[in-house]
Amino acid sequence: MIFLEHKIGGGFVSFNNIIGNSKVKNILTKSINNKTILHSYMFIGEQGIGKKLIANQFAKMILCENFDINECNACKSCIEFDSGNNPDFINIEPDGKVIKIEQIREFQTKVVEKPINSKKKVYIINDADLMTKEAQNCLLKTLEEPPEYIVIILIVSNENKVLTTIKSRCMKIHFDKIDDEQIKNFLKDKCDVHEVSNNIMKMCDGSIGKCLQIKDKIEDYNKIENIIYNFNNSITKIINESEILYKNKENINEYLEYINVILYNLAISNTNNIRFINSIKVVENVKHRLASNSNYDMCIDYLLFNIWEEINEKNSRG
Repeated sequence: MIFLEHKIGGGFVSFNNIIGNSKVKNILTKSINNKTILHSYMFIGEQGIGKKLIANQFAKMILCENFDINECNACKSCIEFDSGNNPDFINIEPDGKVIKIEQIREFQTKVVEKPINSKKKVYIINDADLMTKEAQNCLLKTLEEPPEYIVIILIVSNENKVLTTIKSRCMKIHFDKIDDEQIKNFLKDKCDVHEVSNNIMKMCDGSIGKCLQIKDKIEDYNKIENIIYNFNNSITKIINESEILYKNKENINEYLEYINVILYNLAISNTNNIRFINSIKVVENVKHRLASNSNYDMCIDYLLFNIWEEINEKNSRG
């Protein structure tokens, strides 16, 4: 299905319920207040920092029959938006790994149809940086001469993949990573998670999306931390305590990335950091081996033996 109408589970989402990026929310709120809505926006920032949530709420404000920033939630447009049935709002998602030219062509056939409930129509193109070049060139035609009632919001993580001609026709709004304290408060208040290590916060990297992916695996992450922090033990003991790595093939890339986060933090906090830098190289080597379909258990053996050697034997020889 090329066009997917947005559905908000469990009721509407307001700016007040979205963590972080207060500057962005203020800019968009002022544009609603001053009735200075532009035809095209580009929301730029890391994955999982609220770009799509804010885009959806901005769309709802634009379409509200009362043009209300204070969450009308009573007009036909708002009610239909919350139920995922607003005919003036369409969300375009990648078809597989890309957004194809056929999707943009279908979008263009819909664009010429005037709004039904509201004075505007809003189209959100999520992961717009995944548009093929053909799709981008096709979209450019609409951006150059948009109907007066159209608002297009492109959500991108890597603006370098977007044609300069498209970027020049959009108001670019940059989103910031979310503050660690806000993420910790979110985990505490919404997820009942009270203890989060600095390494896990580094892994979240200011992204609520990453945070939500990690929260159910915090116990696993703590086990991995214990393995790395106890590499001064015998290699036999380390292997015996590393079942988390041997038994979680489906999550190994994520866990290897976390090992690198731990090693990096150890490298920047120790004067003798070459052993941790070399250990990161070991992890990267293991990633390459796994990508080449090498034997899984042998890759984990290689990982543990070589990190142990870097941290212990080579260090003692130095």
